[in-house]
Amino acid sequence: NPFNPSTRINFEISEPAVVSLKVYNILGEELDELAGKQFTAGMHSVIFNASDLANGIYFYTLQAGDRRRTKKMFLMK
Repeated sequence: NPFNPSTRINFEISEPAVVSLKVYNILGEELDELAGKQFTAGMHSVIFNASDLANGIYFYTLQAGDRRRTKKMFLMK
């Protein structure tokens, strides 16, 4: 999933929940919080703009309620 310079992160939740969506570098340092609020049930998306970051591997962690998922992203400029 290489992207340049921004990407859309889509997610679906089955019930209303506070959603946290954070981006981390390869060292585990938090770079950005893309979501940190209540969302309704259904499909949602947020944009991650990485124009000020270097090429490399980044991770995002999505947490909604007691469910958590981490995925890898590749930034290639």
